[in-house]
Amino acid sequence: MQFFDKKKIFITGGSSGIGKALAIKLSGWGAHVYIAARGQERLDKALAEVKAAAKGSQTIGAVQMDIADRQAIKNVAKEVLESLGGLDILINNAGVARPGHVQELDDDIFDEMMTINYFGTVNVTRAFLPHFVAQKSGHICNVSSVLGMMGIFGYTAYAASKFAVTGFSECLRQELMPHGIDVSVVFPADVDTPQLHGEEEFKPAETKAISGTVKMLPPDAVASCIAEGIKANKHRIVPGFNTKFVLFWQRHWPWLVRAMTDGDVKKALRKS
Repeated sequence: MQFFDKKKIFITGGSSGIGKALAIKLSGWGAHVYIAARGQERLDKALAEVKAAAKGSQTIGAVQMDIADRQAIKNVAKEVLESLGGLDILINNAGVARPGHVQELDDDIFDEMMTINYFGTVNVTRAFLPHFVAQKSGHICNVSSVLGMMGIFGYTAYAASKFAVTGFSECLRQELMPHGIDVSVVFPADVDTPQLHGEEEFKPAETKAISGTVKMLPPDAVASCIAEGIKANKHRIVPGFNTKFVLFWQRHWPWLVRAMTDGDVKKALRKS
């Protein structure tokens, strides 16, 4: 992908899953890449892999960051811009998920989903916006979820936060058009990541009945789709044929998608 050669890119949630796969891929294509995450140990391991993938004398770095901490993000933005000598592409990938019955989830879970998934995306975007506006170019890519377009049993906290990311990205695209800044939003379904596997113990039976029919996508395939989408300047990026199929039906015949998922829930209820 010659397009990404020498591009300056910052990726949040870059220590595992989609973020790490993207960082490795982009580094291999000649991009200057900085990754960020909360956990230092995983961040260090991911950084080593990203450096190993680099094809030349690129700037590759990592910074520990909590995207819920606005002041820390401003400091990190300054560090990243100085280290990379600017920024061309920002990928807001960091996020968390915690399924469960709405009446059983702690209040803190709802707060955490919005604080990290939504406000984290807003915080990081706003920290880099002055740079993008000043240079009159740039690309911001926000990772939402298929549950940022439709809701299913067990994901009241998570889906609400991802719907917020979708709405933010839709508005952001129009606001930044006059400044020459492009915006993409990504809608992955189930991706084979540590986060998804960590959700399993919390999923209600009804949620498992719905998600059990979904084939997991490998992070590398999702990363390739995101990279292709950014290169083609797509606003909406949907990885995987099955996900495209579901969202097509959700858009045109939402009643049918509801009927199918309602059927899965009813089957699970009968079994229990």
